Amino acid sequence: MDDYRRLADRIADDIATGRLRPGERLPPQRAFARRRGIAGSTAGRVYGELVRRGLVVGEVGRGTFVRAAPHPPTGRALAEPTLSAGATTVNLELNYPSAPGQSELLVPALAPLLRPDVLTEALRPAPATGTAEARAAVARLLATRNWRPDPDGVLFAGNARQAIAAALASLVRPGGRVGVEALTYPLVKEIAARLGITLVPLAMDQDGLRPDAITAGHRTAPLSALYVQPTLHNPTSVTTGERRKRELASVLRELGMSVVEDRIWSFLVDSDRADPGRAAGVPLAAHVPELAHVVDGLSKRVAPGLTVGFLVVPPDRAEAVAAAVRSGGWSAGRFALEAGVRWVEDGTVARLVAAKRLDAARRQRLVARELADAGGTVRSDPHAYYAWWELPASWRADTFTAAAAAHGIAITPGGAFAVGPQRAPDAVRLGLASAPEPELARALRTLAAVARRGRTGP
Repeated sequence: MDDYRRLADRIADDIATGRLRPGERLPPQRAFARRRGIAGSTAGRVYGELVRRGLVVGEVGRGTFVRAAPHPPTGRALAEPTLSAGATTVNLELNYPSAPGQSELLVPALAPLLRPDVLTEALRPAPATGTAEARAAVARLLATRNWRPDPDGVLFAGNARQAIAAALASLVRPGGRVGVEALTYPLVKEIAARLGITLVPLAMDQDGLRPDAITAGHRTAPLSALYVQPTLHNPTSVTTGERRKRELASVLRELGMSVVEDRIWSFLVDSDRADPGRAAGVPLAAHVPELAHVVDGLSKRVAPGLTVGFLVVPPDRAEAVAAAVRSGGWSAGRFALEAGVRWVEDGTVARLVAAKRLDAARRQRLVARELADAGGTVRSDPHAYYAWWELPASWRADTFTAAAAAHGIAITPGGAFAVGPQRAPDAVRLGLASAPEPELARALRTLAAVARRGRTGP
């Protein structure tokens, strides 16, 4: 066996026996090489082998740390009720809301589509422009206080992710730069990589994206567009206030920069009842309609399995975005489009939205109750289906995520949302929508207990 593997085995033994504890920092590779009397390249191979085995994790600028053990420690038992090791995973990574009786609500609108004459038409290909009936229905669905989409600017894709891809593909050439919030929807990173686009992280504060960050990012090298989530930002739940939206619009107009506004979770905010000063339900597009490309869809409102993505674009951009939808193979299925329009028009979507708003509020109350004394800072919104937990100082996101997994709970570490080479925040996102409420409550209690137990960290 190669020497570097024998050294890796010794460190693995130290981790297995507890001589090296989860979160403990290994010495820098140069120091390790000197101490062992080996070449620096050999030390690098040792550390690489440990990473390959999943025993350690390296962070640029910080060092290499021992991961959490694959099984919970055998010492003091948790005082609170927990999920046992090896139990069926409670997945707080996925975030697909479902209302009670949802399937029963959806069936009536589908039944007419199953008539042979109607089904024949519903199985034909659908253009990116959909139908006049579909455009009008979606324009009504997306309308909020102070913003009424023009039906002629409504386009359709298979889902909201494809709508994002189409909007970016139509705006940015390969090699171009797109400004995004420093923490952003993870799949946007994948979309950008496939399109050959560079994402530029822009600074945020307690009110969302900072206008001066757009100017600074554009000054370094021109930005072709901006992607932003001003309402119930994923993962932090921040909703940008009215004043900040006006400031962002002013900067965009000054730079002549198009913006892709992701509003996939905005349905959880009732724009008619929202605080006027906060203007939660009013999109950024209301302030800069000539530059805004609004993305939304049915996946969260209805269900992920039969969905349609929406794009609302300036009229002079409709042809270019429709071409991107076609060339990317991102067109909506006609059957899903027909079903979606029927659900909108017969009130099914409105009923599901009302039920999911109540459900999200209940789940947020569970978070407030179960994590009240867990340590760190939980940032969320009473309307949101997720929470952003800035962990207690004794925890790093990676080791806490591994410790949660050891108790059968899947959560998302902050690094999944970070853009660029900067250090990922020691925070985790908790998706609240998918797990049944009793399982969610039990999982939150377990996470709180793990956080309180703590450890000596780097």
